[in-house]
Amino acid sequence: MTIDNTDLETRPDIIRLNGVSKHFTVRKDNSLKDRIVHFGRLGKAYREEFTAVDELSLSIEAGTTVGLLGQNGSGKSTLLKLIGGIVAPSTGTVQSRGRVAALLELGAGFHPDLSGRENVYLNGAILGLSREQIDARFDEILEFSGIGEFIDTAVKFYSSGMYVRLAFAVAVHTDPDVLLVDEVLAVGDEAFQRKCMDRIHQFRNEGRTIILVSHSAQQVQELCDRGILLHHGKLVFDGDINGAVDGLRDVLDDRAVGEAPPEETTHPIQVKGIELLDDEGEQIKEIGSGSPFTIRVHVDSLRPIERWEIGFSMDTPLGQMVMASNTEILGVRLDPITGRTRVDLRIAEASFGPGDYFVNANAAGVSEPSSHGLMRGAVLRVRTDNTTMGTVSAEITVSGGAEAA
Repeated sequence: MTIDNTDLETRPDIIRLNGVSKHFTVRKDNSLKDRIVHFGRLGKAYREEFTAVDELSLSIEAGTTVGLLGQNGSGKSTLLKLIGGIVAPSTGTVQSRGRVAALLELGAGFHPDLSGRENVYLNGAILGLSREQIDARFDEILEFSGIGEFIDTAVKFYSSGMYVRLAFAVAVHTDPDVLLVDEVLAVGDEAFQRKCMDRIHQFRNEGRTIILVSHSAQQVQELCDRGILLHHGKLVFDGDINGAVDGLRDVLDDRAVGEAPPEETTHPIQVKGIELLDDEGEQIKEIGSGSPFTIRVHVDSLRPIERWEIGFSMDTPLGQMVMASNTEILGVRLDPITGRTRVDLRIAEASFGPGDYFVNANAAGVSEPSSHGLMRGAVLRVRTDNTTMGTVSAEITVSGGAEAA
């Protein structure tokens, strides 16, 4: 089933979690000998309660792509299993609508002594397909997996790559309303990873709901429009995906989410912030391709600097630079800086392709050598109706005719 890709405000909730917690009992007497010695002793010395997800409440609208972020052990995978119904919550409720396909532990429903063909039917049934539905999709599953003639061989003889490809092929052909993905895109060879990404993009374009766990910030920024950050099982950020990635960096640096990093006092000149403005001076996050906009860079100096320069660049989520310039190239000499100031760089017309672009800025002293930059200080989303793909947007016409013999 394909969900209509309308505005978020009109989309119904497809996932709801209310006060959800998940507790596990961790045994400290792991060996058989320890368990015999400690039999009947149930004190804290031998067992410990671990909370993987702690009093979490949230809702996810149909048709959104959500990235789950956090350190190892933060509860991301447990949360996916709770949403997918693989584990039950200790407290609270989990509600979902439609068919859920979970790409968590690929092949978990496979039996090693059965053939690939038999496991397709077994796994498809586990994921909610009837035999008739599997019959209708079997050829597509086989082609997608690339298993070929090995489909009638017992899967215990498969390589790990063959095993994963077949399991992925079954899961993505269940026509899910919600797709749960846990680090699956990091396995397999490069060709398989590209095929995975293509299918994820297809699901996103069809308006299906995707919840993705990945340790690749670039991957989630490319795919997701919302980020949920967990820390020790608690929800610490829920909002724009770029804010979630910034929050993850705060957590990794042992800072509270949103807490400013320690002031850098070693740079006489510092970039303090980047804003994106329209021609009326209003802050923006999105433009149409070719629309003018202004990059406002806020700079501070610890002491007066007679000559200095400023530059900027714009990158794709994968780090590819699409545009850059600086005051030296533009032939502009800035006034001396004696404290806080700002510099506006107006982009009159730039035919960006659709997608997100990160804005970086750098300030450098000339009379007093110094340099300081701010990476990904702002993000600009570009929308376009043009029929082109990639980082450049253009209007294309096609003509032709018969060639002379």
